[in-house]
Amino acid sequence: MWRSEIDQFDYIIIGSGSAGSALAFRLSEGGKHTVAVLEYGGNDNSIFVQMPAALSYPMNMKTYNWGYQTNPEPYLDNRVLNCPRGKVIGGSSSINGMVYVRGNPGDYNYWEESGATGWGYSDILPYFKRMENSHGGEEHWRGNNGPLHIKRAVQENPINTAFMNAVVEAGYTSIEDYNGYRQEGFSAGDMTVWQGRRWSSANAYLKPALKNKNLTLFKNALVDKIIISEKTAKGVSFFQGRELKKIYANREVICSAGSINTPQIMQRSGIGPAALLKKCNIEIVKDNTGVGENLQDHLEVYLQVNCKQPISLYKNLNLFSKGLIGLQWLLFKNGHGATNHFETLGFIRSKENISYPDIMFHLLPIAINYDGSSPVKGHGFQLHVGPMRSKSRGFVKIRSAEASESPEIQFNYMSHESDWEEFRRCIRLSREILSQPALSSLAGKEIQPGNEKVSDHEIDGFIKQHAESAYHPCGTMKMGAKNDPNAVIDPECRVIGIRNLRVADSSIFPRITNGNLNAPSIMVGEKAADHILGVTPLPRSNQEPYESPDWSTKQR
Repeated sequence: MWRSEIDQFDYIIIGSGSAGSALAFRLSEGGKHTVAVLEYGGNDNSIFVQMPAALSYPMNMKTYNWGYQTNPEPYLDNRVLNCPRGKVIGGSSSINGMVYVRGNPGDYNYWEESGATGWGYSDILPYFKRMENSHGGEEHWRGNNGPLHIKRAVQENPINTAFMNAVVEAGYTSIEDYNGYRQEGFSAGDMTVWQGRRWSSANAYLKPALKNKNLTLFKNALVDKIIISEKTAKGVSFFQGRELKKIYANREVICSAGSINTPQIMQRSGIGPAALLKKCNIEIVKDNTGVGENLQDHLEVYLQVNCKQPISLYKNLNLFSKGLIGLQWLLFKNGHGATNHFETLGFIRSKENISYPDIMFHLLPIAINYDGSSPVKGHGFQLHVGPMRSKSRGFVKIRSAEASESPEIQFNYMSHESDWEEFRRCIRLSREILSQPALSSLAGKEIQPGNEKVSDHEIDGFIKQHAESAYHPCGTMKMGAKNDPNAVIDPECRVIGIRNLRVADSSIFPRITNGNLNAPSIMVGEKAADHILGVTPLPRSNQEPYESPDWSTKQR
């Protein structure tokens, strides 16, 4: 069938999120290839998206968030948890907390050992450097010429200083840069903020790339499925309003729709577990039981304490203060509106014989839910804490062939017995830090869990009732060796068994990384671009990162 040039592109990218925007930038560079990007959301020109301190707003707005929810989680008293995903250019990088964490070198070495050849730390470090423009990061370990500006927190609130002193008193280490030589320890946070604005992948990559005439962005495009013929991806069908449209790829289709939407699109396209596809009356193109499985996330709790001095951000929650903060940000792009307020982060090992950190801390100088709801009355502060490598696994499954229907999402949080032991250690180690002399003039009564809850049973009850997602879903299109029955993607991001189809987003992670997932997702887009273009990968790094010399015998 004859097709016009208008509906043909060399590459079609599904999703303009963390990885998709990076891909759009790299594949359209130089003007050689025509590239289409399909994005269901719209523009990001809103104070709620662009002002860093307003981060709780877009994740609660239907305009910018898909609004997914989990099934009742059986190990969390059947609570239904929110699973926000970005529905706007920049994807989830436009609604996230802007915390920038590369992950630990051990994460990527595990990837390689598990079959993701070429994705060890020495392989991926050059891609982190290529994408970064780091302001305040550790010399020689960070990039300073890339599109992604990364700001180092200034830790102005005195709660940050007292907390940093407390972790040293507790026997931990104050480090220069957790994204540099050494992750283990505590340091000022990195954030994707530049000149007072959220520096999403849309701002860093997509908008500059759209200046190229060879890149076309289709907004409000709800992807129906990938068009596949004879085991080869040919194009994509999508809805704009009620109209079904089709565009075709001369070279490849790359799915970068994220760990929730990518497996849905694959399943609707006939790639997935045969039983599920039959149930939804979808023609089976490739039976692969791994599509939608291996779903992982970070779960966390907030340890909240009263602050004895009126120095927390609570004083800024009234309408007058919010108005002043917003006005200052609009006029000057500085002040309390220009930070995400997660300005101190930490990574520790929970016990001896663990080779690299398995607990992460975020300090927030106010006691409030992450989504901005339920602030504690009065001054307080909180530690967000949770284990990094839960063994619990869940799934994403379509309910029908309809693109407009939300999927079934089940994380199976806390379904592995080791999760409970790890979480109890998180809480007890956090309490130990909060009880140090450096915080004695600030840390008052524990708001939650409450000083009286000390037994395993009481702590477990608190976890069941109060644990929340850190919003780091990944793993649903696992990357691995071609002979791995659970692998969906090979180490060059190709869908196993289907030609001209790749996946590049957090869904390909074999195992979740330490910390927030925006940085590794962008890295995946950067590295996948080289595989797609067939260029030689960046030379491997010979830098040796830190490993605790006595990790097998000491916890700190």
